Amino acid sequence: MTNREKDVLKLIESNPMISQDEVAKMLGITRSSVAVHISNLMKKGIVRGKGYVLSKEEPYVCVIGGSNIDIQGYPENSLILGDSNPGFVTTSLGGVGRNIAENLTRLGISTKFLSAVGDDENGKRILNHAKSIGLHMENTLIVNGENTSTYLCVLDKKREMNVAISYMDILKNIDINYIKKNDYIIKNSKFCIIDANLPKIVEYLVTSYDVPFILDTVSASKAKKIKDLVGYFHTIKPNKLEAEALSGIAINDETDLKKVGQYFVSKGVKNVFITLGSEGVYYKTPNIEGIMVPPTMEMVGATGAGDAFVAGLTYGLFKNKDIEEEIKFAIGASILAISYEETINPNITPSLVKKTIEKLNFKNKKIIL
Repeated sequence: MTNREKDVLKLIESNPMISQDEVAKMLGITRSSVAVHISNLMKKGIVRGKGYVLSKEEPYVCVIGGSNIDIQGYPENSLILGDSNPGFVTTSLGGVGRNIAENLTRLGISTKFLSAVGDDENGKRILNHAKSIGLHMENTLIVNGENTSTYLCVLDKKREMNVAISYMDILKNIDINYIKKNDYIIKNSKFCIIDANLPKIVEYLVTSYDVPFILDTVSASKAKKIKDLVGYFHTIKPNKLEAEALSGIAINDETDLKKVGQYFVSKGVKNVFITLGSEGVYYKTPNIEGIMVPPTMEMVGATGAGDAFVAGLTYGLFKNKDIEEEIKFAIGASILAISYEETINPNITPSLVKKTIEKLNFKNKKIIL
């Protein structure tokens, strides 16, 4: 390929429905020149068909969700409410959807992330970082005059969350029109992860597109808003409280867990994973059920474990691992997350996850149905 053909191809990869006029304008060349370059790319078999469909595009995961700047503070000593506490403050990139997408990218899975940021320095920081690690965010909605989402969290001395404030108004701009404009990314994905911070478009997504959807419920309050849609999801990963909100069934013991698992499977969910904190992960499919318990691990960072867990589960699905291997890999990914100060452990790789889980003594109570 010539350098100009590479420039044209990059724009097509970002948006296969882009017009020749748009390509010409973005590259500062004539439309007739664009037509010649596209013709050459088609002759070489690099693109084909209407909409410049890529002939050899690698399988990828689509993630739809929020992009935040995370501000986290914790005290040197015991947290004193109503007073100024000497301590530490860190600022990092965050957002449930963005965290999952970054973890997947670092695990070597091609990932396309649909999100919204403001036209501010924080938005630029998020987009530049995505580009630097190979995360596809070229279709991000940049909203003029609005601030990028911010998540402010105060931890106690043990690094457990005490209180948090979430400012995510910009996500209202991720609407049906934005989804329709970018729906070729959803349609062609191997899996699509939905961050439940977007309840207004979840119903449209799961009822409009025939792809395996994965749900990260985010919180019990958000789970309640989409409980009637749970059957549309291929895979769900709630914690205990979120599972109760999604099912309407209280979980007090193992018998209740089984009832909840059966409820979700009866609705059409193929894979159910309910995280139980130190008690492990309950899992259920139409054919297998059990509880996987890892050893207790020392926690350095308090955030990011759930996002890494979802990325690990998705990695397992993407690589066609069996469900027990999938859970172990997800637990390994979450352990790497909590062993690092910031939300994302930049050292995470499939080989490091495997080395991590090889050192763990898992207890697996498996029930064959």
